[in-house]
Parts: sequence; C-alpha cells; structure tokens
Amino acid sequence: MQKKIPSQFEFIALMASLMSIAALAIDALLPALNFIGFSIGTNESADHQLLITMIFLGLGVGPLLFGPISDTLGRKPIVYLGFGVFIIASLICIFSTSIEMMVFGRILQGIGLSAPRTISIAMVRDTFSGDYMARIMSFITVVFILVPIIAPAMGQFVLNHYNWQAIFYIQLFFSVLISFWFWKRQPETLAIENRVKFSRFVFVNGLKEIYKSKSTLGFTVISGFITGSFMVYLSTSQYIFQEQYLLKDEFPYIFAGLAIAIGTATFLNGTLVVKYGMEKLVTIALFTFFSVSLLYVFLFYNTSNPPIYILLIFFGLQFFSIGFLFGNLRALAMQPIGHIAGIGAAITGFISTMMAVPISIFIGKFTATTALPLFIGFSICGFLSVLLLLYLKASKKRFKTLKINA
Repeated sequence: MQKKIPSQFEFIALMASLMSIAALAIDALLPALNFIGFSIGTNESADHQLLITMIFLGLGVGPLLFGPISDTLGRKPIVYLGFGVFIIASLICIFSTSIEMMVFGRILQGIGLSAPRTISIAMVRDTFSGDYMARIMSFITVVFILVPIIAPAMGQFVLNHYNWQAIFYIQLFFSVLISFWFWKRQPETLAIENRVKFSRFVFVNGLKEIYKSKSTLGFTVISGFITGSFMVYLSTSQYIFQEQYLLKDEFPYIFAGLAIAIGTATFLNGTLVVKYGMEKLVTIALFTFFSVSLLYVFLFYNTSNPPIYILLIFFGLQFFSIGFLFGNLRALAMQPIGHIAGIGAAITGFISTMMAVPISIFIGKFTATTALPLFIGFSICGFLSVLLLLYLKASKKRFKTLKINA
C-alpha cells in the first residue's frame, strides 16, 4: 500500500522535528553543565563549554559521510542510520566517567544527528526552490525554534526531579518517536533517476561545483561567521546568566525569551521573503547585526556588565537579526547547487561549522568576567560578513553588466 503524502503543514512539522533533536541535545543540557562537570570530575567553565561546542564539531563532520551516501541511496535510509548512531552516542554520554569520554560521546551525538539535520535540508531542496524554498525553510525554523524555547526549562525540570542522565533518556525517547513518524508518513523525495552513483571522487567533484559558485561559497562563509557568533552565546549563556548575573532560576526563561526573538523574526521572514527576496532581507539583517554589536562595544568597552535588562535588549536585537539570516543564508547557498543537494548541504554545512567551532572556542575563553567579548566577536564577524556580502553584490552586478554587453 502506498504511503499517503503528507500535507505541506505536516512536511514542515516533520522536517523541523528532524532538525529539532539537535537543538534538544544542545539546549536541554545547558542547565546541567555544572552538575555534569562535577559528576565527571571537572569544574572548569572551559570544559563545560566543550560539552556544547563539540557536538557542533560532529554536526559539521557527519554530513561529509551522510550527504554523498544520501545522493546515492536516497534520503530516508540515512536518517535511520543517523538516529542509530545518536542512540549509541547518547548511551556513551550517560555512562561517561571523564571529560574525555563525555566529549567523545557529544562529538558522536553530533555526527549521528547531522544525518536528519542535513537530510531535512536536502529534502526541502528536492521539493522546493528559490524564494519559496526560503519561505518553507523559514516556517520550518519557526517550528524548530520552539525547542530552544522550552528545552532549557525542560532540562531544569528534569534536573530538579531526577538527574542529568535523565535528560539524555528523554532525548532518546523523542528520537525514536520522530523516527517512527518519519518512517510512517514521509515518502522518499529523491527519485531513483536523480540519484548519483557513489564514487571516491564525489566529495572532490562536489567541492569543485561549490568552488565554481561564488554565491554558494560566499553565503556559506557568511553563515559560518553568524553561526560562530551564535555558538559563542550558546556555550557561554549558562555561565553569563547564572554566574555573572546570579540568575540561576531565571536562566531557562531568559533563554526562552531570547529564542522567541529569533522565532518571531523567522516567522516574519517566511511572510516577507517572497515579497522582498532573500538578498534584500539578508542585507538589512547583516547591517543591523553589525551595527547593534558595534554600539554595545562602544557603550560598554572597559566597563563591567550593564544591568540585565540592557544586556537582554542588545541580545534580543542581535537574535532578531539572526532570525532573518539562518534560513535565508542557507537557501542562498543551496540555490545554485540543487543538482547535488545532498553533498552540497554536507559540504556547505561542514565549511560553516568548521569556521564556527574555533570562533566559538576562541571567543568563549574571554568571557570569564563580562559579556563584552561576545559583542566584540559579534562585531568582528558582522563586519567581515558585511564586507563579503558587498563583494558578492558587486560581483553579481559586474556579471550582469558583462552579460548585457555581450
């Protein structure tokens, strides 16, 4: 019996769910970092940050394996394989007795979760294109953003009533539930005639295709800067709010409020992107991101942390800008390489993540006493992103002029 094709609403919800397990694995753990550190024998905040940043390392490396295979075997088998790896990795984390073992488990979790995360993007690209693809990605991100809103509060609740290991068991439960939903409801999106024969050259050939597209490479690098900036916040937010501002009980709600800022912008993006186009929205958002961070540095350079409401206003403005960037940057990068969506999503994701992880680790080292280093990092990343965007716009304009003259 043929499986019923899901509605567009269900497709959006399902793709968001495939992405959301990664967010759950990251954000639900934030309130528990100190407890995990104590359990495995480390009290260093830098070690606690590794439990967040290292999962991103796995999320960046994994697609290089899963992306090409999905172009050959289809999208669905790779999702099941990824969830299998995630289950094994989660059990490693649960029974970890050292920081090294926990970091290994987190990297392996990221590798496993990179499969549903990458394949969901490839399935969207299989099904949609252009500004409409960006619209669908925006609505997927809106659903996906619900997880960061509730995950820290859920993690805190579990921590208060059980232990930190229970957070990992809840992740396992949701991964099995989503796998079953995906199996029952989602048809394969990559037709057999569109599949690419796997070879040892598939990565090299994909890299050549991406290198030939200035816009793909450029928007991927910009995505790396923005992702790196956001990753710094993820890895240091628990320390800043709980240790610097002494808001331990309020932290989950602060985190949720800032996630709502991203979700609101992403929802608006889904409405506005078809009318104004991805590039215009990205341009406005990037300039806003850079300007807000620069203003914070100017106002609070060489001073202690400002009152919490001031910090939250600046964070809220930054994340509102980011809400217009995540989906659009990914869609702009993927648009020219739809014919290799699997390996394309893998390589672009790898490049942006391999940029983001060292950016996050480096900046995170300076946040021991104040939040200022975050905004210095935001401003530098924003400035470089704006320069690169202007270069891409100039190149596009020059290409159009040459084409008209020819």
